[in-house]
Amino acid sequence: MLVADDAASVVVVHADAEDPALDSRTRPKGAEPKTAHEARYAAQSLPALEASGNPVTPLVREFIDIFPAKFLPLCLQTVWPFPRDQVEAIDAFFESHRQAGHVRESLSPHSSPTFCVEKATGGWRIVHAFNKLNESTIPAQTPIPRKDMVLDSMSGSTTYSAINLMDGFYQILMLEDDVPLTAVSTPSGMM
Repeated sequence: MLVADDAASVVVVHADAEDPALDSRTRPKGAEPKTAHEARYAAQSLPALEASGNPVTPLVREFIDIFPAKFLPLCLQTVWPFPRDQVEAIDAFFESHRQAGHVRESLSPHSSPTFCVEKATGGWRIVHAFNKLNESTIPAQTPIPRKDMVLDSMSGSTTYSAINLMDGFYQILMLEDDVPLTAVSTPSGMM
């Protein structure tokens, strides 16, 4: 409400609708990130590393062509309801791995669905669909050797060793920053 005393100090403001500075859909290149995902990516960018004096900056600068120019998309997928026997199998699987210290609950924005495939011997095999994560990953530059190459390299040897990694994915050490990327959704929550 305007009072007579304030009427002299009122100014009419006219905004030019075509002014790009007023367009809320575009942001200047140096603007603050919109989301937490963009903020994390910006904190790991080359300018941020240089500003922080991180000792890996020269190495990152040398191999800048192997890093993605754009941040990775979130891996979110819908999980459909499971029959009770599959829910029990998934819960038992993750409970045993939680007690062994191989998994923990997650609040990650990333998620890959978990589902079951029936084994020929009965029971359920727990499977995670990491398709979206794999699409966002830079492929390894060193290919995995073929079986015949491994067998050829073993010829003439007298000592052999084998490692049986039951559920080996859960026993491989990962960087702490990469753990949220491998979060899986289960009927009982995120792991």
